Amino acid sequence: MAGEIEDAIERADREAFTREPPKTLKGQISYLLKQLGSAKAVAQELGVTADSVNRYRRGARKHPRADVAAKIDDAVRQRWQPLVRKRRRKQAAATGITVETRARFGYESSAGSSDDGRFRRLTVRLPATYAQRLFDASDTGASDQKMRKIIAEGFKEVYFQDDGRRAMGLSDVEINDIDYLDLDY
Repeated sequence: MAGEIEDAIERADREAFTREPPKTLKGQISYLLKQLGSAKAVAQELGVTADSVNRYRRGARKHPRADVAAKIDDAVRQRWQPLVRKRRRKQAAATGITVETRARFGYESSAGSSDDGRFRRLTVRLPATYAQRLFDASDTGASDQKMRKIIAEGFKEVYFQDDGRRAMGLSDVEINDIDYLDLDY
């Protein structure tokens, strides 16, 4: 199952679509057949038989089970407009990403300051280096914890330390208990 950050990346990618993906079952199956090459490959991806895929394509079966319908929709959306996604990610890796979240932030700091974790609602523009690291981690299948750590490092630098102008004793920032997390690029 994908993590919260992977879901946020997927939502941000979907916002880049210039056209909506096919909505009808027949259209979705036809698209998957074109992408994967055969009914057998589509069936394997969806966890159904090749005969079921062909029935969906012909229109002989119009209503798949709810779990199969969700798999079909996810498979189409994952493959939809790859060049648009690639162009948008490349632009974000050059300009940065905006992260909006409400989560519990904890950190280690110098003596005399409060390092108790507390909920904060933040909207922070992270530099391009963090965007590139986040996309690289996502593309290599990194865990949600690793991607949280990348975002936390960006928050530490940009928000908590204000690009080196304050809180220099702050050593480690953690993101815990995420209520929501959204990315924009």
